[in-house]
Amino acid sequence: MKNAGAIKRTLKYTSKYKKSLIGAFIFAIISVCLTLLGPVLTGDAIDYIIGKGQVDFSSVGKILIGLALTTAGVTVFQWLMSLCINRVSYLTVRDMRTDAYKKIGNVPLSYIDSTPHGDIISRIVNDIDSVGEGLLQGVTQFFSGVITILGTIGFMIAIDIKIAIVVVLVTPLSLIVAAGISRFSAKMFSKQQRMQGDISSFVEEMIGNQKVVTAFSMEDENQAEFEKLNEKLYYCGKDAQFASSLANPSTRFVNGIVYAAVGVIGSLSAIAGGLSVGQISCFLTYANQYTKPFNEVTGVITQLQTAIAGAARFFELIDSPDKTPDRENAKELTNIKGSVEFENVCFSYSPEKPLIQNFNLNVVPGSRVAIVGPTGCGKTTLINLLMRFYDVKSGEIRIDNTPVTELKTQSIRQSFGMVLQDSWLFEGTIRENIAYGKEDATEDEIIAAAKAAYAHSFIMALPKGYDTVISEDGSNLSQGQNQLLCIARVMLSNPPMLILDEATSSIDTLTEQRVQLAFDRLMKGKTSFIVAHRLSTIKEADTILVMKDGNVIEQGRHEELLKLGGFYSTLYNSQFAKTK
Repeated sequence: MKNAGAIKRTLKYTSKYKKSLIGAFIFAIISVCLTLLGPVLTGDAIDYIIGKGQVDFSSVGKILIGLALTTAGVTVFQWLMSLCINRVSYLTVRDMRTDAYKKIGNVPLSYIDSTPHGDIISRIVNDIDSVGEGLLQGVTQFFSGVITILGTIGFMIAIDIKIAIVVVLVTPLSLIVAAGISRFSAKMFSKQQRMQGDISSFVEEMIGNQKVVTAFSMEDENQAEFEKLNEKLYYCGKDAQFASSLANPSTRFVNGIVYAAVGVIGSLSAIAGGLSVGQISCFLTYANQYTKPFNEVTGVITQLQTAIAGAARFFELIDSPDKTPDRENAKELTNIKGSVEFENVCFSYSPEKPLIQNFNLNVVPGSRVAIVGPTGCGKTTLINLLMRFYDVKSGEIRIDNTPVTELKTQSIRQSFGMVLQDSWLFEGTIRENIAYGKEDATEDEIIAAAKAAYAHSFIMALPKGYDTVISEDGSNLSQGQNQLLCIARVMLSNPPMLILDEATSSIDTLTEQRVQLAFDRLMKGKTSFIVAHRLSTIKEADTILVMKDGNVIEQGRHEELLKLGGFYSTLYNSQFAKTK
């Protein structure tokens, strides 16, 4: 049922290109008709060869000219059919891949976090490619096959209806054999596609973290793990290929029986005077033509089964839940003052592991809120909830006294400038990366933002300055330089509210002090949330939230919390304790 649904939904994609499909069908009809005309002409030519010295060369010559024109026509119309089918296949693959990529932008962040990235990439690239290859093979065989079967039956009935009935009655054996093998091999190909997704995930993860792998000398262990996965893929592929390879010889055996039956019955009919030698030759050719589509379909069953399995994985991605949509009457967040309230907020990534319970917080406009605490206490989770990367399980978050569920999500995110500990840059020029959040920025604005982030000097030291192309993930720059460019990106967008999650973690101490001054200017009058492990960077915060196990256990200014002598004081002193 799952495979049948995948086939049906894939056909909906192809149905958009009805003109090309109709064209392919028409060209297939013409091509097959001309192909089937060949045996008739050949049979007529044989009948004009009566015996030695009794050949009607004039009639045979005319037939040979007709046969040559027929062959040329078959070639032209098969080429036209292939053009139409190729167009349908490539456009279908384009549409499916576009929908898959669009879907990635609509799934909740929890889906991206919980699904191996390599598996997602495999669905978008490998699985959809297999659908395209299956369409090229399957549609071609379907069009030409169906028409060939119907055409040969018609021609055989016209020559001798009794022999035609024998051929039609024996043929279902071939279909029964092929169907049984197909059901068995379908499971194997589905397993093979899943294993391809697993191995893609592993390779993507290891290549992305090759420096860590090398630093810990884990090359041999990772190689062993890869070989283990590759071995599983080998056995899955071997089983799938073995299952599918049974189909073609099995159907050819049945078709051989059909051919032999036609030869025997046709010979007996010729002896009785019912058929001529030319007609027997024509009938034998038609018997081959009739069984050929069954052989061809079973010959490409590997591609077809792979395509069906790939389509099923593609539709699993398409059918995954979308992120929570905005309400119909959702409002734009405008004229932002910057007040933020958390009221009885509860949230956990998984039900069995509670994280934030009954969290309450009231942030006045323009204040700087620092969030500190041990790893896993919920600091970044608060940011995820505030940006609506995740939605709360219960309770409510309000911005300027309006629940975030009543606001357009895009307007919420556009209201915050966000600098994360893990800097992200895409392959493009430095200018394009800085202007990522403000594509209409002028050159002067880009340079001013870079200067504010103390990135201008190192940019100008590069051979092409702002036109320097950054490689994927910024690997041709240092971590600190990458982070400065991300800071410049936020400086340029100049949002009404800020989120800084370990924003200066990769920057040297001197540059950090300068960037902190720039942040001070940027945060002036703006509500800002600062997640920090280095407590020296948050001394000037208006409010420091000390979190532990998803709850705020202490709250106040730096001096107040030190005097309190609680958890914050312990954290702070542990960072600055002197060794005696």
